Amino acid sequence: MTTQELASRYQQLMTERKFLEIQDTFYAQDVICQEMEKATAMGLAVITQGLEAVKAKGIARRATIETIHSYYCSEPLVAGEFFSVVLRQDITFKGRPRTTVEEIGIFQVKDGKIVKEQFFY
Repeated sequence: MTTQELASRYQQLMTERKFLEIQDTFYAQDVICQEMEKATAMGLAVITQGLEAVKAKGIARRATIETIHSYYCSEPLVAGEFFSVVLRQDITFKGRPRTTVEEIGIFQVKDGKIVKEQFFY
């Protein structure tokens, strides 16, 4: 699978909010997830390594959500072994006011698998 093919399928599944399917299908076992330093204020690790750890982090994060009012994933922009998307959520976290979360995700693909994801927000 090319980076373009993977990126297009990622965008489709992300729009459908099929997070675990994306990870099970496209992530390498030793994938690295890198968040911004300010993620620590939200209780997230800056670096998470390994598929199971990345999946667990996502599950825990989604458990903090009360309501997703809308969700958007842009068309991917592909360059070599990288692609990026804009992710936007209108969301209410449990016990917090409604907010909009917007970020850019950059993904590195090797041998048809995502080996690194990095988020900017």
